[in-house]
Amino acid sequence: AAVWPRRRPAMLLGPWLVAVAAAVAAGAMARCPVLCVCRGQAVDCSAQRLFSVPAELPLDTGNLSLAHNRITSIPAGYLACYGQLRALDLRNNSLAALPAGLFLGARRLAHLDLSYNNFSLVPADMFREAGALLRLDLSHNPGLRRVHPLAFRGLAQLRELDLSHGALAAISLEALEGLPALVGLRLGGNPWLCGCAMEPLLKWLRGRIQRCAADSQAAECRAPPEVAGAPLLSLTDESFQACHLTLTLDDYLFIAFVGFVVSIASVATNFLLGITANCCHRWSKASEDEDV
Repeated sequence: AAVWPRRRPAMLLGPWLVAVAAAVAAGAMARCPVLCVCRGQAVDCSAQRLFSVPAELPLDTGNLSLAHNRITSIPAGYLACYGQLRALDLRNNSLAALPAGLFLGARRLAHLDLSYNNFSLVPADMFREAGALLRLDLSHNPGLRRVHPLAFRGLAQLRELDLSHGALAAISLEALEGLPALVGLRLGGNPWLCGCAMEPLLKWLRGRIQRCAADSQAAECRAPPEVAGAPLLSLTDESFQACHLTLTLDDYLFIAFVGFVVSIASVATNFLLGITANCCHRWSKASEDEDV
């Protein structure tokens, strides 16, 4: 009889612990969204003609595929509850922008695929909260014309970046210099303008050719005409010699003097030609009068 009171609290607490554990498990293993397939931590909602993202996902979702749908927007804070998310596939949708702070809760996100969408701009701090990203794919966005210099700020761990097959004519060196872990960079399929402004980027790429430009032969210049079709990394320092020609004050004064002299000479020449023509006209008229 003396032992019973000591065991009773443990016997009563046991069912409560089981209930709490079951509740936590139920929260993590929430019902799989309609039209999706769930296997472990992987949720596959691809190719279901979805116009919007599923309202709720299992809280332990680690791999989410929403590829090959018709999604045009994602609600702000959509990923806030999915701290286990490591891979997000949004390729082949109709996304033109992402809401600010989308990745605030997804601090383990390592792989993000945004290819085959409608992005025209990668704005500043678009991925700043996704500091664990290792791979980012922005390829095959045919309207992508601009990447903000601070677009990739905060992605210190990013190893692979794909910007191929867009409409980029230029990209700021600042946008890439802030990626210290970058080892794979794809730039092919863009209409690169290889003018003087491109020189700093090309020097940076050449310095990291062994680690970065995996598609160096596919990335070609579209303009100016003298280098059209040439691979980006085939351009050397000699290709930009004209960009470094500078004129001193003496050069400008000499050019101005020559221009002045040429102008005076031109006026004098025209004056002499006018006098000569007038004299010839008078001589011709005088000859006609004598003949008469």
